[in-house]
Amino acid sequence: MKKQLEQKQKRTQRDYSLAFKLQVVSEVEKGELSYKQAQKKYGIQGRSTVLVWLRKHSILDWKELPTMNHNKTPEQKIKELEALLAIEKEKVHVLNVAIDIADEMLKTDIRKKYLPKQSKKQ
Repeated sequence: MKKQLEQKQKRTQRDYSLAFKLQVVSEVEKGELSYKQAQKKYGIQGRSTVLVWLRKHSILDWKELPTMNHNKTPEQKIKELEALLAIEKEKVHVLNVAIDIADEMLKTDIRKKYLPKQSKKQ
């Protein structure tokens, strides 16, 4: 039993909280840091640790997206962001069609209208 405790104490891998992982992922997604800069800033030793977090916790699809490079010209960044925006618009369209199909099949109104109707006395 004592040997098992000693082995656990010698472990070099750090356990990072989910909040910490999400903070790092958010900073990389916003373009504030590259994944390598995040590794240095937070002392993350694993070479691919941040990349694994990005693939697991990111709202973006890091398997398909080009990496953000801070050495790009503003025009290159704009083109890259426009391409990302086009991908996201396609995703939104697909989700909207799926909601419409579900509404039709289930005879429901999934999209709720939360704003009150305006009165005609204006």
